[in-house]
Amino acid sequence: MTYETPEPQAVCNPITSSAIFLVLTLNPTPESAQTVRDWFGDVAGLTRSVGKRVPAGNLTCVCGISANAWDTLFDGPRPASLHPFREFGEGERLAPATPGDILLHIRAEQMDLCFELATQMMAALGDAVTVADEVQGFRYFDMRSIIGFVDGTENPEGRKAAHFTMIGDEDPEFSGGSYVLVQKYLHKMDAWNALSVEAQERVIGRTKLADIELSDEEKPSNAHAALTVITDENGEEVKILRDNMPFGRPGAGEFGTYFIGYARSPSPIEQMLENMFVGRPAGNYDRLLDFSTAVTGGLFFVPSADLLEALADR
Repeated sequence: MTYETPEPQAVCNPITSSAIFLVLTLNPTPESAQTVRDWFGDVAGLTRSVGKRVPAGNLTCVCGISANAWDTLFDGPRPASLHPFREFGEGERLAPATPGDILLHIRAEQMDLCFELATQMMAALGDAVTVADEVQGFRYFDMRSIIGFVDGTENPEGRKAAHFTMIGDEDPEFSGGSYVLVQKYLHKMDAWNALSVEAQERVIGRTKLADIELSDEEKPSNAHAALTVITDENGEEVKILRDNMPFGRPGAGEFGTYFIGYARSPSPIEQMLENMFVGRPAGNYDRLLDFSTAVTGGLFFVPSADLLEALADR
């Protein structure tokens, strides 16, 4: 049976309570490349095998491929907008590019499901890859980030989520796919907590308790909420789908946010990063970056579920 529209991966699935983010690099051998190509065909089956054990756990896995990995693994055209991660800013206020060929975004209502699937995925890949970064994220109270504000309030929902995240006729060979950009941020919690609630609200651009956006008169032009709104050439807002998760190790003094944004093109996310790290206008940067440091950065193409399975035979 064939379908007109490719089945997407679980990009638009509901936000869950737990997640594991794995960024992997390919080991430079022909055997490693073949192992990874074969593994693409097994991702969906492994996810089903683990998820069926706890159907209410809502286990999903989204797999993304970097520009470098695409060129290494496959001949022929790559997705039209896939390119290496672009760095923004400089000095202490920098969005850096860091190594990463494969992204796994595993999420479920229970961490044990995420853990089991990550274990099975890594066993299947064996020594074909090296782990560049691994983060276990958790949902923090009522959808709040580690700095205490609700995260993801402006996410598109329903058909709008698909519209803003799924590639369509603009790149028909890769329709049903998406782009995903990830960054790991570490927060200076002592400095942040030294601010009054009112000062924190001006940095974010929303009220802390009620999660209401400040009025244009109250909201500074360098507030996070002001600089992360992206519009197209017609003045219409372009949304991205965020599934950010807090993470941390209190004993080590590590408190962070794993940013993950899905879109049908990298352009709106990259414009958001330029606004944050360079400024709009230049110099009017996101004040949140006085308290948060980006330590990783990667851009990946998320094939449709149909294409991901077919990549095993490319």
